[in-house]
Amino acid sequence: MVKNSKVLEKFERDYVSSRKQSYAAKLKIYEALYKEARQLGTLPLKNPLESIETVIKLAKALNSV
Repeated sequence: MVKNSKVLEKFERDYVSSRKQSYAAKLKIYEALYKEARQLGTLPLKNPLESIETVIKLAKALNSV
């Protein structure tokens, strides 16, 4: 569990900025993640609008704060 989120955010910013990657490298990572999601059966969505009502209610609640 993270106790100091500011330290974690700084670490993430520093880590990302220190790892400059080319477009090709980023695309390779994206394709690997997409392939894994397909193998796990999470993509493509069987019914993309299945839980849209819940998402809309959540968005309304979050935006009203």
